[in-house]
Parts: sequence; C-alpha cells; structure tokens
Amino acid sequence: MAGKVMHAVQFDGYGGGAAGLKHVEVPVPAPKKDEVLLKLEARSLNPVDWKIQKGMLRPLLPSKFPYIPASDIAGEVVEVGSGVKNFKAGDKVVAMLSHTTGGGLAEFAVAKESFTVNRPAEVSAAEAAGLLVAGLTAHQALTQAAGIKLDGSGKPTNILITAASGGVGHYAVQLAKLGNTHVTATCGARNIEFVKSLGADEVLDYKTPDGASLKSPSGRKYDAIIHCATGIPWSTFEPYLSEHGKVIDITPSPRAMFTFAVKKITFSKKQLVPLLLTAKRENLEFLVGLVKEGKLKTVVDSKHPLSKAEDAWAKSMDGHATGKVIVEP
Repeated sequence: MAGKVMHAVQFDGYGGGAAGLKHVEVPVPAPKKDEVLLKLEARSLNPVDWKIQKGMLRPLLPSKFPYIPASDIAGEVVEVGSGVKNFKAGDKVVAMLSHTTGGGLAEFAVAKESFTVNRPAEVSAAEAAGLLVAGLTAHQALTQAAGIKLDGSGKPTNILITAASGGVGHYAVQLAKLGNTHVTATCGARNIEFVKSLGADEVLDYKTPDGASLKSPSGRKYDAIIHCATGIPWSTFEPYLSEHGKVIDITPSPRAMFTFAVKKITFSKKQLVPLLLTAKRENLEFLVGLVKEGKLKTVVDSKHPLSKAEDAWAKSMDGHATGKVIVEP
C-alpha cells in the first residue's frame, strides 16, 4: 500500500464540534513490526472522542494535530508487520487504537497486534466495533469494581445502572443479567421498554421524582451503582446504598475524585470508585464470544457513512443516542 492515499476525517485544533471536522486525503499508514494494516468496515464513536476535541483531556490528548479521531474499529487485514504472528491478509478482526494517536475515521488504520482480535462470521463489523470502549468499560465495572461473576455463580447482588440506554449502559444491563443480579436501571421515558428488553428488572424514568431520587421501586438497597450518567451528587446515591455499597463512576468529575478521597481517608464502608478503563485483549475476546453465542448484543443507534462523519459526531455529542453510533465505509 506504500504511496497510496486514503480519505480521512480529522481536526486541526481544539473546539469546533462537528463543524470542526475536515475531510482530507492522507497517505495510507504503513504497519510497523508489531502492527496490522486494516481496511475498515466499521468504527464506533464514544464520548471520549469529542471530549478530546473539546480539549477536556489536554495536555495529554491528543499527542499532536492534525488528529484523526476514533479508536474503536473493525475491518479486514490487508498487510501485516514483519513481527506479526497471529494474523494474515484476509482475516476479519476488531481492534482498539490508542487515543493518543487515534486514526479510526479513515479508510485504513494500523492497529497493534496485541490489541487486535479475530472476528467470527457471526459477528458483524458494526457489532464488533461497538464492543471496544463501551463494552470493555461495562465489563470492567461489573467484574472488577463490582465483583460480579458473569457465570451466575456469585451471591445475589442488587445493582443500579444509570443512563442504561447509552453505549456503556446498554452493555452493562445485559452483562449484569448474566450474573446473579437484580438490575434497576434509569433512562429517558422513550427508552423504558428498550431497557426492559435488555433484561433490566426495574426501570426508572430519570426525569420523574422517583427516577431523579434513584429509589428502587421494590425498595432494595444497591450493592453497586454503575454510574454512566453525569451530574448526580454523592448525596443522591448514599441513602440507597447497602452497608458496603459502591458507586462506580465511569466518567469521574473533580468533585467525584474529591468524594473518593474523603471516603478513603475516613474509612467509609460506602465507597465511590472512579473507573479508568484498562483494556485487555482477553476481555475483548470474551465479549466477542458472547456476541457470537447470542448472549450479548450491540444495539446500533444509527449508521453513517465516512463521508458524513460529522452527522455521527453531532449525534454522539447530543448525548441521547440509544446504543452505539457507527460510522461505516
């Protein structure tokens, strides 16, 4: 592929939203020793993508401008680096790119072999691309932070999942129900039946008084809260936590980090746990396997062509997507 150019979407600086994205022609990247070059069939967007553009993660991200955003990709291997052992041209895969360098909103991308996983024929490119940041975050929150055993062997656990119709939330509901859990979930009124269809036992409209208070309709105290929304203070959660209950916050604010520190210092039995994703290849393989077996599904909010990537960007920024926003060729 040396010397060839490809279509890509990038931004040159902070801010600008969807209007700040630029369609450009750039060279097709060459895979290094430990990388594979993929022709992309799907990418999924995550809030972190537009948060990088907004400058919310500066000075860490991005490493430099111009920057091609998106980390969650699925496609076909077209070339492999000299040290790659597990993949060959023609393999269908799903891969996660580093947020530092990005590269997903393009026709081709290079991915590290160490975070590339085979995609079985039963799993579509869109389904696989959705799994990465959102699915892995839900998996880590439940299994590591909340201690849920997804084979159903653990002790009965009451869980609350906020923003349960979104990217992380819709995976969290499905994964939680593989464990021995009772799931209460919050979402907007239009998505109540959808969240029930994912397996939630009780669903609250977050705009009603009961939904805003997060009180379980059946009066249960929560052993863990997977907090996928924003702007809810600790004082709202605390009355409904069990004695050793945890709030697992997937987008911790400075205020949340302060609460985390206070709870630690005072040896509080109730804890706030900030979650930063530690992506692991074996966890991605596990999730892909669940999709193949029909035990987990990626719900696609909308699909957009790369030529209209700004529409997908605006949809993600709006914050009301049901499931995942996907960009296809």
